Amino acid sequence: MQQEHLFKVLVIGDLGVGKTSIIKRYVHQIFSQHYRATIGVDFALKVLNWDNHIVIRLQLWDIAGQERYGNMTRVYYREAVGALIVFDVTRASTFDAVPKWKDDLDTKVTLSNGKHVPAVLLANKSDQSRDGLSTQIPKLDTFCKENGFVGWFETSAKDPEQLLR
Repeated sequence: MQQEHLFKVLVIGDLGVGKTSIIKRYVHQIFSQHYRATIGVDFALKVLNWDNHIVIRLQLWDIAGQERYGNMTRVYYREAVGALIVFDVTRASTFDAVPKWKDDLDTKVTLSNGKHVPAVLLANKSDQSRDGLSTQIPKLDTFCKENGFVGWFETSAKDPEQLLR
């Protein structure tokens, strides 16, 4: 008999950091250069056959970058069990916004045991030149510990090898 588990995972971060592109690459193995801003929230489902007995369904919630300024994130975040907070290595301002996104997450949702939702930091667009962030990348381990992240990864939705490792 097969067991199925559904996990809601949020994908949040500033406008244009590549949240939708990461999701499309991970779920559908496609990448598009054409940018279309997400309005409100979008969803994608990734089904993982964990083993012969367990199927994992990852429900990825793609939250629009401007939503942190509105009142809807509390509704969108409800019942999440994990989060990916994304910044763009080519735009330092998106890294500066990461603590604000983490705070928004931590103040609006908790796990059923009252603990913070585990969050992973994604340094996206690592295939491109970095906007003054080269010195920050080595410090991300410390940044993650100080700001309550589980860890961090460099990613590129454009390069499938960097996203799926």
